[in-house]
Amino acid sequence: MGNPDLVFAVAGVGALLAAVLPQLLDRRPFSLPLACLIGGFLLYLVPLGLSRPDPVAHRALVEHATEICVIVSLMGAGLAVNRPFGWARWGSTWRLLAWTMPLSVAAVALAAHGLLGWPWAAALLLGAVLSPTDPVLASDVQVGQPVDSEKDDDEVRFTLTSEAGLNDGLAFPLVYAAIAFALAGGGAGWLTEWALTDLLYRSAVGVLGGLATGTLLGRLFFRARTADLRLAEHRDGFVALAATLLAYGATELVGGYGFIAVFVTACTIRAAERTHGYNGVLHGFIEQIERLLTAWLILLLGGFVATGGLAALTWEGAAVGLLLLLVVRPLAGGLAGLGGRAGRRERGVIAFFGIRGIGSLYYLAYGLGHADFGVPAEEIWAVVAFTVLASLVLHGITATPVMERLDRLRAAAAAEDGGEPAAQRL
Repeated sequence: MGNPDLVFAVAGVGALLAAVLPQLLDRRPFSLPLACLIGGFLLYLVPLGLSRPDPVAHRALVEHATEICVIVSLMGAGLAVNRPFGWARWGSTWRLLAWTMPLSVAAVALAAHGLLGWPWAAALLLGAVLSPTDPVLASDVQVGQPVDSEKDDDEVRFTLTSEAGLNDGLAFPLVYAAIAFALAGGGAGWLTEWALTDLLYRSAVGVLGGLATGTLLGRLFFRARTADLRLAEHRDGFVALAATLLAYGATELVGGYGFIAVFVTACTIRAAERTHGYNGVLHGFIEQIERLLTAWLILLLGGFVATGGLAALTWEGAAVGLLLLLVVRPLAGGLAGLGGRAGRRERGVIAFFGIRGIGSLYYLAYGLGHADFGVPAEEIWAVVAFTVLASLVLHGITATPVMERLDRLRAAAAAEDGGEPAAQRL
């Protein structure tokens, strides 16, 4: 573990960066995760005696650390969404989930099998692991703070936020499919149980668990008969963390997908009193925790790179990651947007910003703990880590200028026709 005192000091530095950097980097083409990545890389180049971040040797630790970060970010994303739930209102989200996600899985799996020569189980695992977009690293292109107006969310920010909130849970059936395929040795006997249990039952329980938890907590927060129990009047932000852990733990105990439950819980709490200021208190607290956890994890990711974590990466592995980011996601995302609410420019931005991040690290750690996929774990980690790094750099540099450009165009269009900027179709 290295020197514990040094670990505390580094953790303090990471926490300080999480507090200071958002203000310093505001409106600059340089994200907080990118700064933490560079900081972690430089930190581990200094001979301080820090233990090497090794996701293979410390797989369980990586799994649980990333798990906590993801569920916290899902709560923050759900609380921030201002648009009420609806099939038509959320049309852009459903299109991405129904088209872009499965197409991305299939394309990555085919590339891994063809370019890397991996067995189909390992190829499917890679496709599943890299399928979800990330609610953790995508703050620059997502909805910001909860506001009163449901029209305040433009189509791009709303779609990317809601997509990340839901597909982080929907990736689980795909990971389970890869695990079952590997354990079955390539046979098809696992399909029925997987479809009934891992796909239908667990997903349904995740949604129902989130609705039940969110409904109960929403009533407690805003409508409890006893004033002492009406937590919205006490303004305690840490309750958001309680809601996160309760929704996740209770749903997982009954075999459901906790990731889905947490996001649905957050959306349901928000819907209980959409314009109440307590939503902002809850979101503000959870956002601070998310930022802190993100800074720590990305510092370690930078250390992983600095200490040779990508040594097992081949050009074929790098090609698979870049293919996903530069070709597969843009094409699949653009296809999903045809005929939807978003305009041409908005569709392009939504399709491009398929950010991969902490969720992919979690799913890989989880998958590798449940089956042998016939590929060295170091090689799979190198491909996934490279893809996350490439996404972090590519999207971290482009997010601010692209979104500012889109906002200017939207404001100009609104000024011409007297409409609201967020409602403009570009």
